[in-house]
Amino acid sequence: MPVRPPRPRRPGPATPAGAGPALRRLSDYAWRLLVVAAAAYLVLTVLGRFHLITLAAFLALVITSVIRPVVDLAARAVPRPLAVLIGLAVAILVPAGLLTLIGESVADDVDRLTKEFQGGLDRLERVLQRPPLRLDPTVFDDLQHKISDFAAKHRSTLISTAVSGAHRVFEVATGAALALFMSVFFLHSGERMWRWTAAQLPPAAADHLDRGGRAAWRTFAGYTRGIFIVAASNAIMVGIALVLLGVPLALPLTVLEFLASFVPLVGSPVAMLVASLVALAARGPVTAIVVLLLIVVIGQIEGHLLHPLVMSRAVSLHPVVVAVAVLAGSIAAGVIGAVVAVPATSVAWSVYAELRPARPAPPPRPARAGDSAHS
Repeated sequence: MPVRPPRPRRPGPATPAGAGPALRRLSDYAWRLLVVAAAAYLVLTVLGRFHLITLAAFLALVITSVIRPVVDLAARAVPRPLAVLIGLAVAILVPAGLLTLIGESVADDVDRLTKEFQGGLDRLERVLQRPPLRLDPTVFDDLQHKISDFAAKHRSTLISTAVSGAHRVFEVATGAALALFMSVFFLHSGERMWRWTAAQLPPAAADHLDRGGRAAWRTFAGYTRGIFIVAASNAIMVGIALVLLGVPLALPLTVLEFLASFVPLVGSPVAMLVASLVALAARGPVTAIVVLLLIVVIGQIEGHLLHPLVMSRAVSLHPVVVAVAVLAGSIAAGVIGAVVAVPATSVAWSVYAELRPARPAPPPRPARAGDSAHS
């Protein structure tokens, strides 16, 4: 039988030179990014819906990362369950003792502190009435009357806010109890729990999950321990300076500096501004200016000494990325988002760096004729 010749293909629509492959590549990246963004949004929505459990799990991971070296050290001499109890006892008793000490110091000096603050406010009022400001004395009386009138008119709102705050306290207590319960199992058998979770997936997926999870834990634990060291160092420097300057409430302000240091870039300056206001009311403008100068000094020590020595191994993020992460976290979830943003970004980057395919080595440069003559 004669073979029929193939029909010639009709030419398709003309495409501009170079636009076809570029547009296809761009569209491939675009829809993949859209899928990733949709998945991230879905995960964040679910986590936000169950925010109490999410925060409890995050706090449990923080407790585990900080206490685990103590538990591992104690487990060399005693059984693992007893070592976990020792580590958790240290984690509970140290903050409880510190809060008790703060309460006692404030309660013992409350009368003296009230007189100092009142005297400081009177001095500040006299300074503002003198040149160059020359404020009218009636301004302060009007301000006091306005505050009293506002409190009287919005008493019901203030009471409802206090009730809502009590509800928040109950939620915080529930989350803390759940975090403590979860941290017990993370400290006792966290490795076994992780191996069981990875074993539920196919071998290839389990390998990726195990590698990514271990990289995430190394980064998270390193960041948590590092930020604790940085916060403690900042608090010690601030506490010593406030005691030497004679600023009242030095211990509570030191604890405030420690807690605020967990919010990178902005937490420590805000705490020092509060300390400067206390110094202004109790010791005058000169002491307040000295406290404000501590913001620059501590910022330089933290940025050029503590972070390179302590945090560089755990977090390899550019300061611009840190600033954007803190701002985005604060917009999304307030103070809690600002605290969680940097470790979450660091963990995501470490997982990506661990799982991305290795780039092939560049081909060797061909030897030229004159290379052997110069060697």
